[in-house]
Amino acid sequence: MVPVRVNRDLDLGSYPVMEVFPGLEDSPGLRRLLPGKEERRSFLAGTHVEVVDEEWYMYTDDGDGHVNVGLKYLRTGEDVYLYLDILHELVHVRQFKEGKELFDTRHEYVDRPTEVEAYQFVVEEARRMGLGDDKIYDYLKVEWVTKRQLDRLAQVLGVRVGGAKSK
Repeated sequence: MVPVRVNRDLDLGSYPVMEVFPGLEDSPGLRRLLPGKEERRSFLAGTHVEVVDEEWYMYTDDGDGHVNVGLKYLRTGEDVYLYLDILHELVHVRQFKEGKELFDTRHEYVDRPTEVEAYQFVVEEARRMGLGDDKIYDYLKVEWVTKRQLDRLAQVLGVRVGGAKSK
């Protein structure tokens, strides 16, 4: 079901994105994000993942555009969520390279244009993979947004609002 492997044996440190997610280059989601093969190769060659000792899932550093992933999440997260998250973050890496403000504080997290774009992209990929609204809603749920904010984001993304447990 998930078109990439997840290398769960890595320790803290910095790795090429392809070492963390073998098979990512040819995944349907990445091909949709970056249609040209050379464009994908170049983009991935310039992208690295820092495995960090933090409680976060994944996030893109707005200093240099690398992706951080929490060691615990890398080791224990569901494959489908890790795949969707790396795609979400690669949308942010692309946005960073385009000069967009990733953490524009004029907007709440769920209303931030860069977040809506990244979430819309992964919702489309989740649907392509056959995930239903309950699983997608579950994916969208994170501790730093309220239920009301989550429901608003889900509605904007066209995801049926419902109860779900966190990642």
